[in-house]
Amino acid sequence: MNINPLLDDLRLFCVVARHCSFTETARELGVSRAVVSKRIALLEAAVHERLFHRTTRSVSLTAQGEIVSQWAQRILEDVDLMGEAISREKAAPSGLLRICSSTGFGRSRLAPALSALAIRYPQLEIQVELFDRLVDLVEEGFQLDIRIGRVHESNVIVRRIARNRRVLCASPAYLARFGTPGALDDLKAHRCIPIRERDQDFGRWELAGPEGLTSIKVSGPLSANNGEIVRQWALDGHGIILRSTWDVSREIESGLLVPVLPAYYQQADVWAVYPSRLSVSAKVKVCVEFLEEWFEQTGMNAAA
Repeated sequence: MNINPLLDDLRLFCVVARHCSFTETARELGVSRAVVSKRIALLEAAVHERLFHRTTRSVSLTAQGEIVSQWAQRILEDVDLMGEAISREKAAPSGLLRICSSTGFGRSRLAPALSALAIRYPQLEIQVELFDRLVDLVEEGFQLDIRIGRVHESNVIVRRIARNRRVLCASPAYLARFGTPGALDDLKAHRCIPIRERDQDFGRWELAGPEGLTSIKVSGPLSANNGEIVRQWALDGHGIILRSTWDVSREIESGLLVPVLPAYYQQADVWAVYPSRLSVSAKVKVCVEFLEEWFEQTGMNAAA
């Protein structure tokens, strides 16, 4: 029995389920909306169930569609893993690898690393999406999350690929105008620029220091959910920021930013996070090992 058509339709179905949109699915896959609609209809005919509620404005899974979605992801992952197991000894890793990460780190550090990965393993098809929020790997169809900071989930595999910490800093102009904090509590009276990090509460900085771990509530007239914006505001003299060493090391070295309360920092290592079912995936294994090697060679760990 030739199951390829059914497998292809299940893959397309998973994309529709992820986007809740035939139009977005067609755009991602490079086909027409009519093709997407036709193949979903064929899949529904094959399983004898309606899988999506369709209106002129929205697409959503039916109860039967939810069941198919759960099984389809498992089936497709198992088929991919079977293919990897068969070809592991005679071929380089190949196929689709969907990766997510945070916006700033993804653009400045992860993108060049994945460019080098693509050169080494040209048979890999790498898709990257960047978010400044936590991602549900299974629900959103990602195989790997390159994450900074704490990992809270218990149903995932976690591997540290680089050491990193967040430090406090501000511009010389800000410190000249408002003074330099001499103690942690002084931050409460300063203009701090909080950011909505993926791994921490907004406006609350948890810092390690001489007294151990301390949590302090900070505030200021400016805040954002993007690290590049926050760093630029600090350079413009608007306040104190808590940013990763990889993000501000050049500015600190050049004097554009000055360390504040250098005895305090926030641990923010870089982790590879992936579903436990993919622990035997050659694609994931190769990517994680490559990134660990890349960050070591490019001095990422030296910044910590």
